[in-house]
Order: sequence, then C-alpha cells, then structure tokens
Amino acid sequence: MVSNPIMNTSANPEYLVITANGEDQVGLVEKFTNRILDAGANIEASRMAVLGGQFAILMLISGPWNALSKLEDLMPSIGEQLNLAIICNRTRERELAKPMVPYHVEVVSMDHPGIVNKLSSFFAKRGINIEELNTSTYPAAHTGTPMFSVQMTVGIPADMHLASLRGEFLDYCDELNLDGTLEPSRI
Repeated sequence: MVSNPIMNTSANPEYLVITANGEDQVGLVEKFTNRILDAGANIEASRMAVLGGQFAILMLISGPWNALSKLEDLMPSIGEQLNLAIICNRTRERELAKPMVPYHVEVVSMDHPGIVNKLSSFFAKRGINIEELNTSTYPAAHTGTPMFSVQMTVGIPADMHLASLRGEFLDYCDELNLDGTLEPSRI
C-alpha cells in the first residue's frame, strides 16, 4: 500500500490556529485553502464570514509537524499574495476537565449596547463556557426597528441542574427585555 504524504497518519497530529482577514474578494477561500492543501495540511474546523467589506477567516489546521512548519513559513508570502493579515499559533487538542453538555442559546431583542456582555456574564458566573457565538443586526419587519440576534453554543457542566439553569436564564432575559431560548444542541 502506498502512503499518502498529504494525509496526517500520525497518532498524535499537531494543530495550528490561523486567523486571517483582508478585503473581501471572489475566490479568496479557494486560493487560501489551496495553499493549505498544497502544504499537506488538513482543515479540521473553520469559520469564515464577510464583516463589512472585510473577509475574516478562523481555522484549526492539523497535520504532521513538517506540513505545519511548511505552512507557517509560507504564511507571510500567502498574506502578501492574497492581501491578508495572517496570524498563526500552534495549539493542542482540547481537553475537558469534566463532561459538558452542548446547549443552543438564541436571543433576539431591540438592538442596544451591552447585550453580548450581559449574556456572557450570565454564563461565566455559572462556570459555563461559550463554545461559539454569532451575532447579527437586522431591521424589524414593518417598523424597521433595529433588531439584534445572538446564537450561541454553550458547554454546560453535566452535573448542573438544567431545569433550574433554564429558569434562571429565562428570568434573566425577561429582566433585560430579551427574547431568549436555551435548548439542547441538536448537532
């Protein structure tokens, strides 16, 4: 059997987090991911979005040490070629101290400063980690009132009483005039 040098066959793969942003342009994802493939690395997870006129990339890359080293060495020239500001950091596989249960949080309200801060404070005070967070603004139907939407995935400690937490969260949302839900993640 012939081994494929591009695939990471190591029992202990190495990891690299890449953040990049630059002016949005058609074909940017294809060009950027092609460089990762050419280096012999693999995209484990990624988030990409247009924010204003900028395109933002956040990726977890895996591969053998030599492929990641090659990719790190190429990043300055890739940044120049694609007009991207790029930051790379080595990381490791995530280890959880205790079992977590993923829950999905959705909140909608009229837009005003501090919503994300208040929501993150609620969860942090209870030892709940925010795993992913996405926000957006949009005009309300018929009135055009600026609205704010938050979607989160949180890791709730498995030993936490979920019914009590859900009640506390809904009460908190009511106090802040937020329409919120906290439900098991269906991923």
